[in-house]
Amino acid sequence: MTINPDTEVLPLLGSKEGIVNLTLAYCDTGDAVLIPSVGYPSYMQSARLAGSDIEWVPVDVENGYLADLSRVSDAAAQRSKLLWLNYPNNPTGAVAPFDYLQDAVAWSASRDVLLAFDNPYCEVTFDGYVAPSIMQVDGAKDTAIEFISLSKSHNMAGWRLGAAVGSKQTIDTLLKVKSNFDSGHFNAIYLAGQAALDDTPQSWIDARNHVYQLRRDKLMAALPEIGLRGDLPKATLYVWATPDKLNASDYVEKALVEAHVSLAGGAAYGPDGTDWIRFSIGVPDDQFDDAIRRLKEWYSAKYA
Repeated sequence: MTINPDTEVLPLLGSKEGIVNLTLAYCDTGDAVLIPSVGYPSYMQSARLAGSDIEWVPVDVENGYLADLSRVSDAAAQRSKLLWLNYPNNPTGAVAPFDYLQDAVAWSASRDVLLAFDNPYCEVTFDGYVAPSIMQVDGAKDTAIEFISLSKSHNMAGWRLGAAVGSKQTIDTLLKVKSNFDSGHFNAIYLAGQAALDDTPQSWIDARNHVYQLRRDKLMAALPEIGLRGDLPKATLYVWATPDKLNASDYVEKALVEAHVSLAGGAAYGPDGTDWIRFSIGVPDDQFDDAIRRLKEWYSAKYA
């Protein structure tokens, strides 16, 4: 697929800005947004800002955390303007097979629902996995928009630089809202992003991902000792785990108060996340190792 950089790519103040502004551009009171029942909180919050209803797309562990579009009713699809998908996934670390993306594009096209594909973790992958772009699917540009973020791909968190890629019509619609909220970046940010994209060797990305992978493996090995279980993620900065003895909200609270380790409760990520906890592997090694040590000491003293 060919992308016109002048009309089909829009720089963003980080992908979160684009997520919210896209929802405001397409949705209004009485509309609905299709959102996975475990997903990035900005999808649901942007729908609420637009005054739109949320139609939850079921997500469960048995299905590999793939949003099950076969369980979306015709009535929900008819009311919906947007469908959010995010693979590699925050918070679960799940990845989607290419045929799933093909089916999602076909599903969206047949129902005239814009598929918003949030893809900030496309460069944060492990074990030889290569994350696809939705734009690799035939016909995707006609029914989808993709978001990327240099915060994740090139460690530029705080620089607030991302982009949206889609058809000229979709990009123009997003720009109508975005241009009334901001006036673009300080030019040096663009130049830094250009340098990151043009000059960063794949060897640097591979070495960076190796650091994340070592933390992932260390945490996965520690899960049984801290009363948790979860699947090995092939991508992202997260491990998604569920407790054996405590409920998730109690685990998060007690880990903070008693072990002094801050974790993210799964309830923040949607109605099917309540039994889960999200760990980040993005902190420095010394803090990461200290957090695992604290959790082991706390859990063995209280619950082993």
